[in-house]
Amino acid sequence: MSKRLDPAPFAAAPRAAAPPAGGGPAGVVLAGGLARRMGGGDKPLKDLCGRPIIAHVIARLGCAAAVNANGDPARFAALGLPVVPDSLPGHPGPLAGVLAALDWAAGRGLPRVVTAAGDTPFFPEDLARRLWSAGAPVAMAAHDGRDHPAFAAWDTALREPLRRALAQGTRRMREFMDDHGAARVIVQGRDPFFNINTPDDLAEARRRLAAGDAWI
Repeated sequence: MSKRLDPAPFAAAPRAAAPPAGGGPAGVVLAGGLARRMGGGDKPLKDLCGRPIIAHVIARLGCAAAVNANGDPARFAALGLPVVPDSLPGHPGPLAGVLAALDWAAGRGLPRVVTAAGDTPFFPEDLARRLWSAGAPVAMAAHDGRDHPAFAAWDTALREPLRRALAQGTRRMREFMDDHGAARVIVQGRDPFFNINTPDDLAEARRRLAAGDAWI
């Protein structure tokens, strides 16, 4: 069973922002994975130098307004954010989390939503605004010739096409995104999308962050 989130590490952490009235970015953190390579459980709640991984993601995103996760939402209560589960059964993958984010955003009258992976704590702090402003129906981050589709901005008008694609068996994020005119937002820097999949990755992230060498 996953442990509940200790609110203490959030006492000095920046609180995630609500969607701004002026039309700026609103973000959803994708935290619905099964974490098989981590041995199961809630990978985003693993400790990273005194704070859960997801707290670092929220702080860097700067506009997080909800979390996509499945199971008991109480374990994320200390974040102070709504928890939006997948609407499709069986954990069909990150596109299902994106659909949940799009449905959540559309239900609040938002034209667009930014997504970010809950296990990737070192991405640039200006990324959400750059994705939001990309001027395409969907825009994903890219670094050193590699796409990072979990970091993207999506028009909420894509929710019904995405729902149909998922019903037809589409699971690859880039396939759907490129079919709908995806733009790339190029990110510079040293491995800003290092993600924590295994205990060894977590140990490396702790070492780098403690040493002040965290790809930032």
